[in-house]
Amino acid sequence: MDHEVREAIGLLLNNIKRIISVDTRKLEYIIAAKVAGGHVILADSHGVGKTSLARALAGSIRWHSEDLYSEGVKLERFNRVQCTVDLLPQDILGYNRFIDTGEIVFNKGPIFAHFVLCDEINLLTPKTQGSFLQVMEEQSVTIEGKVYHLPDPFFIIATMNLKGVHLFPLPAPQLDRFMIRLSLGYPSPEDEEAIVIRHGRADAWADFGPVVDSSSLIKWKKMVDDVQLHPDITSYIVACVRKTRTHPDIESGASPRAGVRISRLVRALSLCRGLDYVPIDYVKETFIPAMAHRIITRDPSITPEAVLQDILDTVPVETRRA
Repeated sequence: MDHEVREAIGLLLNNIKRIISVDTRKLEYIIAAKVAGGHVILADSHGVGKTSLARALAGSIRWHSEDLYSEGVKLERFNRVQCTVDLLPQDILGYNRFIDTGEIVFNKGPIFAHFVLCDEINLLTPKTQGSFLQVMEEQSVTIEGKVYHLPDPFFIIATMNLKGVHLFPLPAPQLDRFMIRLSLGYPSPEDEEAIVIRHGRADAWADFGPVVDSSSLIKWKKMVDDVQLHPDITSYIVACVRKTRTHPDIESGASPRAGVRISRLVRALSLCRGLDYVPIDYVKETFIPAMAHRIITRDPSITPEAVLQDILDTVPVETRRA
């Protein structure tokens, strides 16, 4: 079964890379976060393909009619929310309105989709940013006292501006709900030439289509729990997370939720790579992108990545005694 998952993930990777120039390992992390039931934040400059990546990921899934309804509300395969400072929570979640007959009709917001791209999330005011907290944690939204559940698969990719005006920092509880933070970066000269050649045409997406069934995503999410996480590796994850609370260069360390997220991410990554257990190297490989957005350094000139690398270099990998 693990071999089948690896082959299907390979199809998904190759399908997306046909249309988008993206580092294979980073794309693996994004897919693993999706499989694990998490969400991803992309901190990047504009124009590097974040929207196209989200669109390609959603477009690689073969959807069925039963996927597109939940509790009487029609779901979209993919929605994009372009964040602005004047956007309100109801613009994202939806709202009730009266019609001429006196009935109340629910107008759903763009959150009612299987894949949601929240573009430039730090342009939202804190009040509107808060509209994502419940759905990211509980996969449901409450609108005027009524709870709407969003079925699997459900995945949010948020993008965040690194520089600009009218930016509102994301609060720590919201950042903590993202499983991993990545930067796509600029492509190589060869890849950039390929981008210009392909996307300089009106038919750039003409031959693009789905390669994986939606039911596979749901099945893989359930399989994550079956991937073995050795007690020694659990102890190592906890030791690294706890070190963020005592490190002299860190003002605000990571919560216990961070260890939970990392443990699930590395199990999903192992599943995607065809393994039924988690190697210790997968923890070291993903620790920085899974943790950098969860800590605050005392000195702004010191990056979270540098401090986290120091933690990886100093926390020993010890074997638990029987």
